[in-house]
Amino acid sequence: MLVRLKNSTGEIRTAKIGFSWTTFFFGFLVPICRGDAKWAVIMFALAICTCWLAMLVMAFMYNGIYIRGLLSQGFQPADEQSRQDLMRKGFIAD
Repeated sequence: MLVRLKNSTGEIRTAKIGFSWTTFFFGFLVPICRGDAKWAVIMFALAICTCWLAMLVMAFMYNGIYIRGLLSQGFQPADEQSRQDLMRKGFIAD
């Protein structure tokens, strides 16, 4: 399920809720492409320390981490469907 998030300047980001197949296959390259340098470094370090096994765990977690990061940066749901999806999954309160 995709959600659209918009900030006060009108920038819109799209994020998927749930398992991240892109993180599963491409690992720390995903946060690099999304401009999330902090998590790219963390994921790279975890991958090296765990012989890439951490990427399996991160595939389950990264989309949620990314959405929470966008919400903390001031992004808000861009439409009613995105707001409902974020509320249903516990990212935002009513």
